[in-house]
Amino acid sequence: MAELTTLARPYAKAAFEHAQAHQQLASWSAMLGLAAAVSQDDTMQRVLKAPRLTSAEKATTFNEVCGDKFDAQARNFISVVAENGRLDLLPEIAAQFELYKAEQEKSVDVEVTSAFALSTEQQDKLAKVLNARLSREVRLHVTEDAALIGGVVIRAGDLVIDGSVRGKIAKLAEALKS
Repeated sequence: MAELTTLARPYAKAAFEHAQAHQQLASWSAMLGLAAAVSQDDTMQRVLKAPRLTSAEKATTFNEVCGDKFDAQARNFISVVAENGRLDLLPEIAAQFELYKAEQEKSVDVEVTSAFALSTEQQDKLAKVLNARLSREVRLHVTEDAALIGGVVIRAGDLVIDGSVRGKIAKLAEALKS
């Protein structure tokens, strides 16, 4: 995983810097998201792994599949990535691009898993507290998991706040073992 991140970082950074310089963050985000999805398709995976195809042929096929959803710069980007044999890194490139974009926009996607459904009022209050704590605009993605027993688990990038009953029971069990 760390190796994929290391390999994908220069491509993501170059795409981000280009998009930022041309005020095209949203369109590049969409294009890279599409590229990541296309690269994970089973049929496209077979094309990308075909040893008889040159990198230029792979790039041409990839760009044809994406059609007019890609502008000239995006097609060129795909060609460069293909030339270096890195088309399989597109999902990681897209993910890192999104991290750069979120950092630029001072925003963060926060995954909240709760034992029970959160009301709109509770979600708004949680978002407000997290905005203050993280000093960023927070976009909540709420899911339910009855296995938590009670409480919530909050994930924002590397930060994990486990306020679930299940998590507290696990910590207590670990403390009793040691």
